[in-house]
Amino acid sequence: MLYGLNNIIKKILPKGLFYRSLIIVAAPIILLQIIITVVFFDSLWIKANKGMTKSLVGEVETLYDVYKTQQDQKHKETLIAIYNKNFNLTVALKENEILPKEKTERWFSPIDRSLRRELKSVFGTSYWFDTTTYKEKVDLRIKYKSGVLQIFFPKEKIAPSSARIFALWVTLPGLFLITIAIIFLKNQTRPIVNLARAAESFGKGEFVKGFRPSGAREIRQAAYEFDKMRKRIMIHLNQRSEMLSGISHDLRTPLTRLKLQLALLKQQELAKKMGDDIEEMERMLNEYLEFSRHQKTEETEKVDLDNIIKDVVKKYEGKQISISIDGICEINIRPNSIKRCLTNLIDNSLSYGKKVEILSKKTLQNILIFIDDDGPGIPESEYQNVIKPFYRIDKSRGQNKSGVGLGMSIANDIIRSHGGNISLEKSILGGLRVKISLPL
Repeated sequence: MLYGLNNIIKKILPKGLFYRSLIIVAAPIILLQIIITVVFFDSLWIKANKGMTKSLVGEVETLYDVYKTQQDQKHKETLIAIYNKNFNLTVALKENEILPKEKTERWFSPIDRSLRRELKSVFGTSYWFDTTTYKEKVDLRIKYKSGVLQIFFPKEKIAPSSARIFALWVTLPGLFLITIAIIFLKNQTRPIVNLARAAESFGKGEFVKGFRPSGAREIRQAAYEFDKMRKRIMIHLNQRSEMLSGISHDLRTPLTRLKLQLALLKQQELAKKMGDDIEEMERMLNEYLEFSRHQKTEETEKVDLDNIIKDVVKKYEGKQISISIDGICEINIRPNSIKRCLTNLIDNSLSYGKKVEILSKKTLQNILIFIDDDGPGIPESEYQNVIKPFYRIDKSRGQNKSGVGLGMSIANDIIRSHGGNISLEKSILGGLRVKISLPL
């Protein structure tokens, strides 16, 4: 029960830090204002309204009783004039009129309820009043003999004027405090948002520009630590690239000497076998260097991914490659890295199959790319292994194929550096399906 309620509350509450913080700040203010308002209306306003209404009905009752006892018309007119002058009433006798049958009382209005209760206790059902037709006046009519005694009196005689002032003082400070809270919360959450964006960009392999730690001490400390971590990682990557460049230079020189020496060998069959081994070593070295250096300094650009796919497929003229594109898919990527990724995957599909289908479609949060081939496929238990560097499957994908097992690893590394992922599935063509997901 509690678990289900907790899930419902989580779904209702906003997900953002700013709005959650705003609720934490604003909810107590609003709750306090509601409690103060309820206490005010219950303890002060309603009681004051009840007392004022009782006093007014007492005046009307006195007027009615005295008026009824007077026999001389002149005395009655004098009494009305005195009440009009001293009690701010407008009294008039309407001969040969009856009380209106239409009810204008509002059941939700405390003024109407209080007035009805007091009038009913004095006049029974021989009264009628209207508090809505006139803005500042109340129309009260009381049955008198064959006519109606009509009395107009100001609403302020039964409605305390402090209610509006109170509502103003309760509302304005609350709005003022919430506005201040919004301004401060914006300033406090902005550094966290900037840090999250910088971390997201760095996680996608983008260059973080213009990031400066700011905000509260704890947030600045986290930002400083993130910046130091980012610099250490960049130094490590640069050192790795420099080391591999040195290894490349050192290894190519003896390989070249070996090639020259093999060319001078008289035993051509042995020379050919050794030459094949040297070529495989060179291919392994090149692919390993490509695997290690694919995150070189390439700027992120906003491009149409479908155009990237078309440019890559143009290189495979004469191959059975079909493309299905679902509209324009603009995304921030490193174009050369994505081209290298797609090239590796298409090469891998063409190495083991004759037909390749590429499907691209856009969802609310991602761009999906499907690459299907009609090759022999691989067992489901090997899906995670083939992404590992230098891993090759000899049984189903053919051990006589060229390559050293880095194509999928390079592709996976590139996609993950963009914040996406690669997964493998059974293809509708019978071979292997590579599913790429890139976040928008």
